[in-house]
Amino acid sequence: MPRILIIDDDRDLTQMLGEYLGPEGFVVETAPTGEDGLAAALGTEYALIILDVMLPQINGLEVLRRLRTRSSCPVIMLTARGQDVDRIVGLEIGADDYLAKPFNARELLARMHAVLRRTQAAPSASTDDVIAVGDVVMDVRARTVRCGGAAVELTSLEFDVLRVLLASAGEVVSRERLFEDVLRREYSVFDRSVDNHVSSLRRKLGPRVGDAERIKSVRNAGYVYARTPRSSSHPSSGSSAP
Repeated sequence: MPRILIIDDDRDLTQMLGEYLGPEGFVVETAPTGEDGLAAALGTEYALIILDVMLPQINGLEVLRRLRTRSSCPVIMLTARGQDVDRIVGLEIGADDYLAKPFNARELLARMHAVLRRTQAAPSASTDDVIAVGDVVMDVRARTVRCGGAAVELTSLEFDVLRVLLASAGEVVSRERLFEDVLRREYSVFDRSVDNHVSSLRRKLGPRVGDAERIKSVRNAGYVYARTPRSSSHPSSGSSAP
């Protein structure tokens, strides 16, 4: 049974989630403060952590920042509705997903299953071990990325978004596909998760490849990762084509 940790000082909420998630097959542990939650997260192996932003002692963003220096455990952030800055910062420093309060417990459960499927799935036998496009080289099985020879630290979601874009370099990848293949949920025009991850990838990889924008937004369609222009040199010929 997957063991999960809920770090939240709302005792009514944590009790409700414990009662709801237990029958769904999870062993639920809770921590009421950022310090307690961080200690538990670093001292015990969990399948997933649910982390509130607003916490006593140290807030959830700082907990996540410290956690990511020592652990890659999947994290779903709980943010106050409308707090876009918290959501964006959380994704940038390593959250795997987020959910705004108040939320439906069934939606949280669906997000949990999606994150666990994505992080626990073994690489497909048909997946290329290495994808190289221009100056970016991705080792799919080792889950590493190098850009211009330098290692690039990506979150699990950033890695999976980039994997889809690189595998389809030169072609438009729809937001719907990224939601289905990476986030494992239905597309919503109000959900900016994919856009935030793409923005983070642009920042980490740099904006351009050759003379083209590295990851280009295509209005009302999605994103396209630019292929590096091929060399234009050809064997010389003494005669002109007819």
